[in-house]
Amino acid sequence: MLNVEKIRADFDVLNPESPAKAPVYLDSACMSLKPRQVVEAMNDYYANYPACAGRSSHKLGDKVTKKVKKARELVTEFINAKSDDEIIFTRNTTEGINLLANSLGLQKGDIVLISDKEHNSNLVPWLRLRDKIGIVVRICPTNEDGTFNLDNFSQLVSGAKLVSVVHTSNLDGVTNPAKEIIKIAHQAGALVALDAAQSIPHKKVDVRDLDVDFLAFSGHKMLGPTGTGVFYGKLELLEKLSPFLVGGDTVESTSYDSYKMLPAPEKFEAGLQDYAGIIGLGEAVKYLSQFDFKYIAEHEFKLNAYITNELQKIPKIKIIGPEDPKLRSGIVNFYIDGTDMHKFAVMLDEMAGIEIRSGRHCVHSWFENKKIYNSARVSLYLYNMMEDAETFITNLKKILEIL
Repeated sequence: MLNVEKIRADFDVLNPESPAKAPVYLDSACMSLKPRQVVEAMNDYYANYPACAGRSSHKLGDKVTKKVKKARELVTEFINAKSDDEIIFTRNTTEGINLLANSLGLQKGDIVLISDKEHNSNLVPWLRLRDKIGIVVRICPTNEDGTFNLDNFSQLVSGAKLVSVVHTSNLDGVTNPAKEIIKIAHQAGALVALDAAQSIPHKKVDVRDLDVDFLAFSGHKMLGPTGTGVFYGKLELLEKLSPFLVGGDTVESTSYDSYKMLPAPEKFEAGLQDYAGIIGLGEAVKYLSQFDFKYIAEHEFKLNAYITNELQKIPKIKIIGPEDPKLRSGIVNFYIDGTDMHKFAVMLDEMAGIEIRSGRHCVHSWFENKKIYNSARVSLYLYNMMEDAETFITNLKKILEIL
C-alpha cells in the first residue's frame, strides 16, 4: 500500500505554513505536482554546476554530461528500452509526436490511423501533413462508452503506414489495449506510435514487452519539470528517421557544402538542452521507481470509485467514459447539460481551494462530434487523500444547490 501521508510530506505545495491554505489539487492529468527531490536536483544544477553537457571538457561541464547520461539511463531502465540511444529528450509529448510526424518521411497517399478521441497533439500534426503533402488520416471509432473497438481497428488498419493512438486517454482515463493494437498493426505491416503521456505516470510501461515502435511522454505529468519529455524509438527505426531540427550537437562534422549527422539520440537533440530539466526528470523517474505501480493504481481506483459512486447519485450529472471506475484510471470527467463547467470549476476553487480542469481538455474534436459544450475533470494521483475526494463531493453538492 501507499503511505500517502509520507508521500505528501515531499510536496511543499501541499504543506504550507497554514494547513488551511493547502490546495485540494485534483488536476494531475494536466500537471502533476513536483516533489522536493526534483526541485532540489534542479536548483543544485543552477547553483553549483550550471554548464554545458557534451561540449566543454572542464570539471563543471563533465559533471553535467554525467548527470544527463545518468538521467537517460534512468529513463531507459524505467521503460525497459534496449539501449540508452533509444531515448531522445524533448520538451513534451507534443514535440515527440511532431518529431515523428516530420521525420518519418510520409508521402502523399500514406495512411495514418488514429482513434476518434486523440489529444490535439496526436491529431493536428497528422491533419497538417494531410494538408501539406496529402497523407490520408483515417479515424477509428471507439465504442459508445469510450473503450477501444478492436473489430473496427482490425478493419481499418489495412494499408496503414502508421498507427498513432493514445495509450491512456486524458479525456476519460480509458487505457487502450496497446499490446493487441500493436500486434494487429504489425501483422498489417504498420508501425505503431503510442501517446503515453497519461499512462507512464500511473502504470508500468514496458516498451519491449509491448513491442511498440515509437512512444512519447511528458515529464510534467509524472512529477517532473515542465518543458521536459521523452521520445522513444526502436534504434533500427531511429537510424532511418531524418531529424526535422538540426544544428549544434547534431553533426559529427561540417564543411561549407556538406555535413555528417551524428547517430541517435544526438541527431535529434539540436542545440543546448534543458539540462536542469533533464536532471529533474531523472530525479522524478527515480522517485516514481520506488513505488509499485500496482499500489498507485489501487489507490487511484479507491478515490475514483468513491467520487464516481457519489456522482452517480445525482441524475443530471453525466460521466464521460465507462461507468466502471476501474476502466478510467484516476480520471472522473463529467458534465451537466446546459451548464458551463468552467463556471463550476471556478466556484470550486473560490469556495474551497479545489483545483480541477474545465473545458475541452485538448480533445475538441470529440466534444464537437458529441455536441457537448465542455466538461469538468477530476484527475487523481498518488498524493491525493480520501479527504480530497470527500471535500470535492461536499462542495460540489453545495454548488449544485446554487446553480
